[in-house]
Amino acid sequence: MSEVSTPDTLLEAASVASPKGRSLWADARGRLARNRAAVASIVVLCCIAVACLVGPYLTGHGYDQVYQNYVRVPASFASYPTAEQLPPAVDRIASRIRAKAEGLTDTGPTLRLTLTSTTTRPIDERLLVYFERSNLFGRAVATGKEDEGRRLLVEAPVNRHHFWFGTDSNGRDLLTRTLIAGRVSLAIGVLATTVAILIGVLWGSTAGYLGGRVDLVMMRVVDVLYSLPFIFFVILLVVFFGRNFVLMFIAVGAVEWLDMARIVRGQTLSIKRQEYVQAAEAMGVSTRGILTRHVIPNTLGPVVVYMTLLVPKVILLESFLSFLGLGVQEPMTSWGVLISEGAKSIQGSAWMLVWPSVFLTGTLFCLNFIGDGLRDALDPKDR
Repeated sequence: MSEVSTPDTLLEAASVASPKGRSLWADARGRLARNRAAVASIVVLCCIAVACLVGPYLTGHGYDQVYQNYVRVPASFASYPTAEQLPPAVDRIASRIRAKAEGLTDTGPTLRLTLTSTTTRPIDERLLVYFERSNLFGRAVATGKEDEGRRLLVEAPVNRHHFWFGTDSNGRDLLTRTLIAGRVSLAIGVLATTVAILIGVLWGSTAGYLGGRVDLVMMRVVDVLYSLPFIFFVILLVVFFGRNFVLMFIAVGAVEWLDMARIVRGQTLSIKRQEYVQAAEAMGVSTRGILTRHVIPNTLGPVVVYMTLLVPKVILLESFLSFLGLGVQEPMTSWGVLISEGAKSIQGSAWMLVWPSVFLTGTLFCLNFIGDGLRDALDPKDR
């Protein structure tokens, strides 16, 4: 006896038999995942961002901490001070105490030596504070006296430091400053790009959809802003408000939205002729509703691609301004500032230029590879 099919069983069978559809964004994700260069760039960029956020807390140095005894020391996996640095440093301290250092013994964590007075007076133990004032030693103590105090047996702990990237011309750890600079450069790139995207998308979609005189006036405003020299605009802001992080954010974000406005306007001119937009207009949907529900969402493909290309452009622009001295102010720094300082010392301290350049170049390459991958993934011709 055959089983009678009910509407519920027919619906269940149809749902099982029919293949599950995939959205265009899901297809784009699949194509992006198959792009090895883009995926590798995403991983590397995430590693750089995490290192810049967490790294300064793990290096053991402040980004503005100055080590007077370690000015322009090269990058090394070994700890400082080296065995060659200890005798000259001890001799300088002994000369301030008016004594002569003898019998230096470096046991690793502690340095033992004998101070012999160069005068007829005994050595004042309070002068051992000169050891502590140095970056090389901790608090020194006298463990014994000879010749009525004219000879002191001294023990001083040795402060061991690691400078994986070396130090700069002021004796600051270059690794910490490179990571802090990455925070500033990436923050300016992301924030300025976000502002440029928001202003450009709203301006371009409104001008393209409304058309007519509104489009004419709005795009002429864009042309006028294009004609203003950007460097002159930044110099005026620096003169009136001084150099700071917010100024860089405003200066870069206030100009970079112009290209986005033109791109979105061109996309909007083609989208507003589509049938679904005309159907929404016939149904009485408001202009704001059409822009937010139909026009802007369908321009997100080119916008996302351009965003990944705009971030490296903004970072390069900030680096260029910092190279000219118009960027962030000391002791804060950015990759552009570090590269500018390293370029001045390239002959004797090449590491000051190499490490910030490696981070900046790696970030720019990653962003460009990600932009190329998104462009290929969102290209309608490849669907």
